[in-house]
Amino acid sequence: LVWFLTPAMKPIKLHIYGKQIPLKVEDDQVDTMQSIAAYVDEKLKTYRSQLSNQPDSMVMILASLSIAEDLFRLREEIRNKKQEDEDRLKAMNDLLEKTLDELF
Repeated sequence: LVWFLTPAMKPIKLHIYGKQIPLKVEDDQVDTMQSIAAYVDEKLKTYRSQLSNQPDSMVMILASLSIAEDLFRLREEIRNKKQEDEDRLKAMNDLLEKTLDELF
């Protein structure tokens, strides 16, 4: 999301939680922003259906926490995957060095 205008900015309207939200985004970010808006809207609708007696502010807070939890979980998965890849690469490098040392 870009908050300043550039020549490639495109106005779009997102629909989240029954509200229409006008934004301007880079041309190549339109689909991404629409997907993000749909994701946020779905979270809000899910929490609204589960918490029908709670005020909108509570629904929004809990949906926000859920989205943040998803983000943190995915970041942790990426961090773990990177570490696994680094460990695997180091093991392969060590094996290659050992093999080269034995050959020469």
